[in-house]
Amino acid sequence: MSDNVVGIISTYLEANDLPYELVENVFVVSIPGEKKLKTTCSLSIGESAVTINAFVARKPDENAEDVYRWLLEKNLKTYAVAFAVDPLGDIYLAGRVPITAISPTEIDRIIGCVADYSDNSFNTILELGFATAIRKEWDWRVSRGESTANLAAFAHLAEHRD
Repeated sequence: MSDNVVGIISTYLEANDLPYELVENVFVVSIPGEKKLKTTCSLSIGESAVTINAFVARKPDENAEDVYRWLLEKNLKTYAVAFAVDPLGDIYLAGRVPITAISPTEIDRIIGCVADYSDNSFNTILELGFATAIRKEWDWRVSRGESTANLAAFAHLAEHRD
């Protein structure tokens, strides 16, 4: 069964131009995004399930409780994966799907969910958990005449000081 699943996953990834590496039944896939430019996701093929893990963000510098609460509320609406926190406090998407459910359609759903949840949550995670660092970076760039273009989504943090 695992050879069939490897074939299904690799065919899907290749057809969708998603870069990946395959090592001992573990696919490591690079999923492009807009807010989070890239999400690295592993699909590990076991005897009875495919385990999904995707790094989303490091441990929040501040307001960790608010960030984690927001993620738990997001979990009420997720499919196949849910937000999780590792022992260091880093944020992941994690899940398991029965190996018998793996099909091209299901892989498309899983990859789509990881892409959507990671990308659409990223700026909120940064805003809640890294506002002070973003403000410092903004001020540093402005003081040196550097571009703030890639911080544009957070301009309101620079404008509204406590």
